[in-house]
Amino acid sequence: MNKKDTDIETNWERLTAILEGDSIPHDPEVAPRDPIEAKASWDWLAQADLIRKGKVVRRGKRGPQKSPTKKLVSLRLSPEVVDHFKSTGPGWQTRIDRTLLKSIKK
Repeated sequence: MNKKDTDIETNWERLTAILEGDSIPHDPEVAPRDPIEAKASWDWLAQADLIRKGKVVRRGKRGPQKSPTKKLVSLRLSPEVVDHFKSTGPGWQTRIDRTLLKSIKK
C-alpha cells in the first residue's frame, strides 16, 4: 500500500448501514442538512442560485434585456378582451400588443 491509501479513514459503521439498507444517521457537523431528507434537499435547492453562461441568475428576478423596448404599465381591459386573448394560449399579452400596434398604424 502506498501512503495515500493508508491516510484514508473509513467509517465502517456508516458503510455497513448503507450495505444492509439501514437508515444512515445524519451528522450536522459534517453537513448542514440531511441529504437523504427530501424536503431539506428541495428547500436547499429552492434557495440556490442558477448559473447560466458563467453569470448568476437569481430566481424570481428578470435579467437585463438586450434591448429594452417595452414599458411596464397597468391597463384595465374588458373581461371579453382578456378572455379572448387568453383562450388562444401563452403569449396572449404579446398578441394584444401586436393588435394595438396594428390599430395605431392604420
